[in-house]
Amino acid sequence: MAKSTYSAGDIKILEGLDAVRMRPGMYIGSTGVRGLHHILWEIVDNAIDEAANGFADRIEVVLCADGSASVEDNGRGIPTDIHPKQGVSGVEVVFTQLHAGGKFGQDAYGYSGGLHGVGASVTNALSEWLEVKVFRKTVYEMRFHSYLDEKSGKVKSGVPEYHLKDTGVKTNKKGTFVRFKPDKTVFETTEFSLETISRRLKELAFLNKGLHIVLSDERSGTSVEYKYDGGIVDFVKYLNEGKTALYEPPLYAKAEKDGVIVEFALQHTDTYTESVFSFVNNIPTPEGGMHETGFRSGLTKVLNDYARRENFLKDKDANFMGEDFREGLTAIICVKLKNVQFEGQTKTKLGNPEVKPIVENVTIDELDALSRNRKLEETFENVIKKAQAAARVRIATRKAKEIARANKSIEAQNLVGKLAACSGRKPELNELFIVEGDSAGGSAKQARVRQTQAILPLRGKPLNVEKKKLDQILQNEEIRTIISALGAGLGANFDLEDLRYHKVIILSDADQDGAHIRAILLTFFFRYMRELVNNGHVYIGMPPLYKVYKKDVFEYAYDDNELQKAIEKVGKGYQIQRYKGLGEMDPEQLWDTTMNPATRSLMQVTVEDAAEAEKMITVLMGDQIEDRKRYIQQHANFNKEDSFIKEVRK
Repeated sequence: MAKSTYSAGDIKILEGLDAVRMRPGMYIGSTGVRGLHHILWEIVDNAIDEAANGFADRIEVVLCADGSASVEDNGRGIPTDIHPKQGVSGVEVVFTQLHAGGKFGQDAYGYSGGLHGVGASVTNALSEWLEVKVFRKTVYEMRFHSYLDEKSGKVKSGVPEYHLKDTGVKTNKKGTFVRFKPDKTVFETTEFSLETISRRLKELAFLNKGLHIVLSDERSGTSVEYKYDGGIVDFVKYLNEGKTALYEPPLYAKAEKDGVIVEFALQHTDTYTESVFSFVNNIPTPEGGMHETGFRSGLTKVLNDYARRENFLKDKDANFMGEDFREGLTAIICVKLKNVQFEGQTKTKLGNPEVKPIVENVTIDELDALSRNRKLEETFENVIKKAQAAARVRIATRKAKEIARANKSIEAQNLVGKLAACSGRKPELNELFIVEGDSAGGSAKQARVRQTQAILPLRGKPLNVEKKKLDQILQNEEIRTIISALGAGLGANFDLEDLRYHKVIILSDADQDGAHIRAILLTFFFRYMRELVNNGHVYIGMPPLYKVYKKDVFEYAYDDNELQKAIEKVGKGYQIQRYKGLGEMDPEQLWDTTMNPATRSLMQVTVEDAAEAEKMITVLMGDQIEDRKRYIQQHANFNKEDSFIKEVRK
């Protein structure tokens, strides 16, 4: 249990701030949009850690009109006393020393997401300026800035303008206020995305029951508040909006074992795919890890035991498989532990081996107790009946191992006349263009570099896999062809090691049909080849909308803003060609604009928030028409790229 007193002596220092400016990608992943938001998350996570340990119940985030952002919590406040080794205040240590924080010891924080301790200092180092106020009976303040040192010619970053000072202003408030302005010389863009931030803050409010989070955007004058007294139970209900739940309310349990807090909520729907989302100390783990493995094995054991106890399975019957119980499952798994071992700085997979048996045992104990509650008899019967239906489909397609072989056998089907394969044998260099229509496919085949670029024309729209069973999906010719071309299997049998192309590029027309095809393919990849998306292998090709030309001078434009610039470049006497589809381009044009790695624009598909992506796909690709209309009316902005994808030139 974390102690309520929090002083500078609790801050353990591993090393000083060094080279953050020189290599920011080492600390925040990139200097693009993702990195920009990363430096905000580091400050937000510090506030969340105060809430997660019971010291705060309100967090306010403001996106300021001048491009800065602020985060304020009502926690204990960063220590203002003098650090025993550094001789300066705890505030100055936190913002100027890398790997300094209260999270390396075992006393100041019981559970923390910011375990690397680089957050506040890295945010400071990559900002034009940063100011902090601490409310501890009186108001303390300090300000930092970055500047170009004329003698060395190097940027000095995160330099204190003065030491922490007591303003003498008395206050009843408690907590910490941090405001910073990202440095435009570091980041490709310094414009925060309201949509991205609101998604993450909503998720954090779900994960921290009763925490009140307020997000204000001074740029647009909008404000939103999140507070969920049901916590992750409300989270599951939110994700299942638009689906038909098999029982109400969701099943929920929370317990502590060997110093690890395990919390989960689950609910089955009438869908056919599994949607399990896990978190460790409030950090999403989209690649799963030991906690997910333990939960799945515990769930399978309890439900099989229940099925036998209640005579759904006879002595001669084989057990259900885990995938039978997880069909249509939506679940949130949260664990909190000390000494977290994330695999990599990106914190996407939990590596602690001791967590698996702990989560498994907690799941077994808590879920077994729920299964013996006669008030929940109908709930568990519905789960078993859902599993029985799933097992029948599995057996009808020759059982689980034969599904795996069926998936692999798809790869052996004759692709002559469909796939124009490349000759290269190094998957990391190879690209697969999934092209809309035979006409565009013909141009792409002529334009490509045969050594590394393969072309797969689609002859009609693929199946929308949302709300479809696996056997129905495998009957669709276009889907089968894609599975065959990629060569990595499907669903639980998908294996990235077998992937033949490390860039899978969706190339469709810039119209409604093209957008629909993209949505269908992205839904398929997200549902049945999630690792393909998580590992950054999926891209969207961006063909130009216009060609502005006169005589031998021409410019391509990818949107209306670029069109005006292209007109200015070409000059008087220009003509405009509006491309209605890829089939209108000759091979040379298609190569220059869309396929040439030196000049093309690709949109890499990423999943920053898997749970929100799940929700979006359910709304946009499911069968609830009114939900879809409402979402489009509220969120659609056709002049702005979706926040789940980012532009790269590769």
